[in-house]
Amino acid sequence: MAEKSTYHHGDLRRTLLDQAAGLLREEGEKGLSMRALAARAGVSRTAPYHHFADKQQLLCAIAEEGFRRFVGVLRIESAALSEQRLQQFVRNYLEFAVNNAEYYDLMFGSQLWKSGHISSALQDEAHSSFRFYVAQVRAWQDQQRISPTLDALRYAQVTWSTLHGMCRLLIDGIYLDTATMGPMCDQAGSMFWRELQVP
Repeated sequence: MAEKSTYHHGDLRRTLLDQAAGLLREEGEKGLSMRALAARAGVSRTAPYHHFADKQQLLCAIAEEGFRRFVGVLRIESAALSEQRLQQFVRNYLEFAVNNAEYYDLMFGSQLWKSGHISSALQDEAHSSFRFYVAQVRAWQDQQRISPTLDALRYAQVTWSTLHGMCRLLIDGIYLDTATMGPMCDQAGSMFWRELQVP
């Protein structure tokens, strides 16, 4: 099968990433192979290798894309900072993780991070997303929106870990009572808000 002539170089890479994420969502990692990806994208079997050296590099690229999308969820403008906004932030975080589990599992899963073959691009995307989160808290301090004595780094570490734990409980099917997730998000947002206040 010849590679579709309508694809430009950048377009095909984007298409391959989107189709690979779809395969992960529908069939899990076992259902994702370079051959299956080529068939799904309607290109030659060798076409994916022009963009990704192997499956490991493909998985890293999918995780990179997840982090690029994830940064938008982390953004809270200081002018909008409030208890209600933090509660909505928690809901948005969980919704992203649950609705994009094919990305989230790779972004934060041990299969990639313990493999010893993480791409530098993925490391950069992952670390920059957390640095963005910490810098945002420090910006709130600079604009005198929150307590000046708060340790921004520790606050970011603890809140992020809390949110990740909630996400894993849902994604892994450990906690199935989704009706209580709204109140849990509100409680978490309120707790995060209280930590920001001047003592």
